[in-house]
Amino acid sequence: MTGLAMPVPDTAQVLPCEGHLRDGTHRVLLRAYFDDTDAGGVVYHANYLRWFERGRSAMLRQLGLDQSRALADGLGAYAVTEMAIRYLRPARLGDAVEITTRITELRAASWRVEQKALCGDTILADAAIRIGFVAPDGRPARHPAGWHAKLQTVLAPEGAA
Repeated sequence: MTGLAMPVPDTAQVLPCEGHLRDGTHRVLLRAYFDDTDAGGVVYHANYLRWFERGRSAMLRQLGLDQSRALADGLGAYAVTEMAIRYLRPARLGDAVEITTRITELRAASWRVEQKALCGDTILADAAIRIGFVAPDGRPARHPAGWHAKLQTVLAPEGAA
C-alpha cells in the first residue's frame, strides 16, 4: 500500500461499554479478567495504569475529542507528564471495577485529573495525574482548536471533592 494514506477509523461513536459522563465525573465499569491478575488472582499493579488510561480516553471520546484524528492530522497527542498513585486495596479476578475520572485543573496546554478505581464503595487505587498536549516534535503545545472549551465543560469547581 505504498503511497496510499491509511484511513483513520471513525472514533466519534461512543459505545455503552465506554461509560458515561454525569455531574463532571466520567465513570466506566470494567471487569478484572484472568490476564489482569497474577498467579494468586490479584490484579497486577500496572493494570491500574491501563484502566486509568482507558477511563481518560473514554471521557475524551464522550466529549467529542478525537485523539486518533489529532494524531493523524499531525497535531500531536496527550502524554502523561506526572503521576502519583496509591494502591489501597487489591482488585481480584472477577471483580467489577469502576474507574472514575474528574478534571481538576485546566491550562492552555495541560490538565490535571483525579482518578479512582472502585469495587463497590471501596477505593482500590487513586491517582493524581498531569497530562500535557505534545506536538509531533515532542514540544508542549496548546490543546487543538476547540478542545480547551470542551474540557472546560467538565472541569470540577474549585474546592469540589
